Amino acid sequence: MRVKGGVVTRRRHKKLLKRASGFYAANSRAFIHAREKVDRALAYEYRDRRTKKREIRALWIQRINAAARLYGTSYSLFMHGLKKAGIELDRKVLSDMAIRDAQAFASLVKAVAPQATA
Repeated sequence: MRVKGGVVTRRRHKKLLKRASGFYAANSRAFIHAREKVDRALAYEYRDRRTKKREIRALWIQRINAAARLYGTSYSLFMHGLKKAGIELDRKVLSDMAIRDAQAFASLVKAVAPQATA
């Protein structure tokens, strides 16, 4: 006598179709199409979790550069000056400071300016 596994198969299909809810047309209703789309979605999800980190860091750098140029220096000179001055602030904090506390950022640039040119 063969085992058909109807309950197990149905559960597996339902689990996958639940993940596919919201997909366009048959991609959310037909198991065969949904499986392909969910697999692809998971691949994008995995890839983009890593890409997101790069994009956020790039955004921080752009913000720091824009703020530093307001005070007559560039990103690379500013970061070099910070390193020489022994000021250890990461890019996330510097970016936030440039947006929320412009005076503190300006004082940092002034403190670092002689270091950057030397």
